[in-house]
Amino acid sequence: MKSPNTIFVCQSCGAQARKWLGRCPDCGEWNSLVEETAARPAGPGSRPALTGAGARLFADIEASEADRVSTGVSELDRVLGGGLVPGSLVLLGGEPGIGKSTLLLQAAAEVASAGRTVLYCSGEESPHQVRRRGERLGLAPPRLHVLAETCLERVVDEVSRLSPDLVIVDSVQTLYSVELESAPGTVAQVRDAANRLLIVAKGRNVPVLVVGHVTKDGGLAGPKVLEHVVDTVLHFEGDRHHAHRIVRAVKNRFGAVSEVGVFEMTRGGLRAVANPSAQFLSERRTEVPGSVVLCSLEGSRPILVEVQALVGAGVWGNAQRVANGVDRQRLSLLLTVLEKRAGLSLAGEDVFVNVPGGIPVHEPAADLAVVAAVASSLRNQPVPAGAALFGEVGLAGEIRGTTQPGLRVREAAQMGFTRCFMPRGDREDGVSAPGCELVPVDHVGQALEGLFT
Repeated sequence: MKSPNTIFVCQSCGAQARKWLGRCPDCGEWNSLVEETAARPAGPGSRPALTGAGARLFADIEASEADRVSTGVSELDRVLGGGLVPGSLVLLGGEPGIGKSTLLLQAAAEVASAGRTVLYCSGEESPHQVRRRGERLGLAPPRLHVLAETCLERVVDEVSRLSPDLVIVDSVQTLYSVELESAPGTVAQVRDAANRLLIVAKGRNVPVLVVGHVTKDGGLAGPKVLEHVVDTVLHFEGDRHHAHRIVRAVKNRFGAVSEVGVFEMTRGGLRAVANPSAQFLSERRTEVPGSVVLCSLEGSRPILVEVQALVGAGVWGNAQRVANGVDRQRLSLLLTVLEKRAGLSLAGEDVFVNVPGGIPVHEPAADLAVVAAVASSLRNQPVPAGAALFGEVGLAGEIRGTTQPGLRVREAAQMGFTRCFMPRGDREDGVSAPGCELVPVDHVGQALEGLFT
């Protein structure tokens, strides 16, 4: 008979149930309820004593700006907002094999080479494996301590002994506490490990970097409270078949959200890409139908990427719509707008759209570039080589304004583009760029006429 102190906890969302259910009633995940021991309720008089100074007036609190700890990796510092804030807890998630451990080992080596003490706790690799990986990357940090441990209490004790300037834990799903009976990786263990590491970070004023696993859907594994507890959540994105990797901030209490850092995977590890626009356009062929340059924006960073389209006659009866790097449903919407508002016949044509380089583009400002690339391939007429585009396309065919048009235009001018097609509303905001002619458009038909005449 089941013990009265036993509950069933969903390993996807953390929901609790008194009995086992085949499907979680909260998140809908199948076979995710695992039996765990319920926490005992606190008895009378067990309330902890108040250890702080109590509530203070907002105006009386001193706002001191702490010096950030540079990771030595420029793109990672950019995503973090200038470096690691002392006392912060940072969570880095990504697909297996994407390069999370490589990036953190490089950052640990750079911090240790700057004269700081770093503790690298690995629950998935032995010290010899970490050493071999460091030798492959050409790293020889003098003050980097490696600890192969999965017991949470031992990790905390080692932090107390060394008093490091940076703590890295790879990964939080491998840690377990001896005070809990559940297995490592369960909701209870992950929640307890996150809270204990948060206490370590805040209590010792030391930044803590934690690696988190992801589910098959791409979300961070474990309870949602894990993302709420940490100060910063970073997602490591990229296709393993491409050399480029992107670190994106989806939560940051000490910096901008949606900021990105671009890396290139090389034989010597991850290399920061200082000029992503030049990197993504280095292999572009001009005067080819279906190729358009988009002025995209990732966070506060403008990046020029190429949007390719290929239109051909469908031979199987049903026209294909294939999108790589852009949203497929958005592509279908834009094709319908081209048929209804611009008079292009695409009903029986196969349409393939691709963003080479491995960087996905999902912002609405990419609509005008996708429309121009499809029209260019359909007409077999190339877009002028010095033209760049951005703008959102509405259902009526109108070109709507975007965010930060000045950054996009200036990036295009710096890369040598002489004409920039943009929404008329953005042009009226006083945006200008030396050496680049700004062409305001307010309708899809007007944009296509200006590009192909």
